[in-house]
Amino acid sequence: MNPNSSYGSPSGPLENVLRYTWHDGQLKGLRPPGYAKILLIGAGGCGCNTVDRMMDTGCMGVECIAVNTDRAHLDTVKSHRSILIGEKTTRGLGAGGNPAIGKAAIEESIGLIEPLLEGCDICFVSAGMGGGTGTAAAPVIADLAQKKGALVVGVVTMPFKHEKGRLSTALDGLNKMRRSSNTVVIVENDRLMGLVPNLAFDEAFKVADTTLANMISGITDTISRPSLINLDFADIRAMMIRGGVTFVGIGQSNAPNRSEEAVIRALNNPLLDVSYEGANGALVHVSGDNSMTLSEVTRSAEIVSEMIDENAYVFWGARVDPALSGMLKVTLLLTGVRSPHLMTGYGLFPVELYNVEPDAGMEERLPIDLGLYQLESND
Repeated sequence: MNPNSSYGSPSGPLENVLRYTWHDGQLKGLRPPGYAKILLIGAGGCGCNTVDRMMDTGCMGVECIAVNTDRAHLDTVKSHRSILIGEKTTRGLGAGGNPAIGKAAIEESIGLIEPLLEGCDICFVSAGMGGGTGTAAAPVIADLAQKKGALVVGVVTMPFKHEKGRLSTALDGLNKMRRSSNTVVIVENDRLMGLVPNLAFDEAFKVADTTLANMISGITDTISRPSLINLDFADIRAMMIRGGVTFVGIGQSNAPNRSEEAVIRALNNPLLDVSYEGANGALVHVSGDNSMTLSEVTRSAEIVSEMIDENAYVFWGARVDPALSGMLKVTLLLTGVRSPHLMTGYGLFPVELYNVEPDAGMEERLPIDLGLYQLESND
């Protein structure tokens, strides 16, 4: 049993006190001035697995919250706080892959989530699309976080193409996440199959969970840890508020041309199939030991700048980390990227279902229900 589980009340002390975020026991969301309050909320089984893996990384400065309708699974997840939603609706037995049940569950328990979002600066909402709980609950949580003033980053996993029944549900969920989030990171299970086809089933999905956790920690470490050339929350917000699909990559190298090689490795994220041309924003953060030179840092930023739109925002920073011992580490975020595989790979569905335009702002809901699910196109 998770010692910080909340099965009926949003209150209760946190046993794990966070360095940059704390509560006073009544969940008022207080934080020390000058530090960003960062939350990772995993909804459903897939989202909770990301939270569990994030806890293994140390999650400095991030409060990790697991949300699910399945009590048994929730009890196995490491988190700072776990919340069972829809206790009356599902009796803790899960949503059975039915988004309607997931929606009823989150609506029943929204009062458990809302206090946690007070004062939140960045909220990562992680979920697998295509099931019952994550598909339904994640957009509701993301929408609420945005209304509370948080920068919302959706981190979603799409099902395999052969899961035809789940795929239409997943595309609907992706559409709703796009509308509810400032930006969305999309991971595709089919890419995972190509990466580790012969790995044991559970080990293969651990690779995806670890990749997602590393993406999130790459962002949070950039703004939570002090740097020589600093990147702060305002920089992140200015870039991500523009919306669209976001790419996150981390690369390391100790080669003689380590700045170039680290950037190339950061760009080669095996679970994300994207085109960088036309990206409207970039954040480049370089870390190295005391041997790191200014030219290496600026070269890393130059390589990225040359690849993207000439009018794109480019933020860069650097940190000296003696623990890297000869390695140069590049954390890279690109916003407004295009994913050809996502936009054209699902032949059973019209492109309009998932044509996420990188430069599009937040879509406004129309006061009518046409029974259609699409994103507006700028074409």
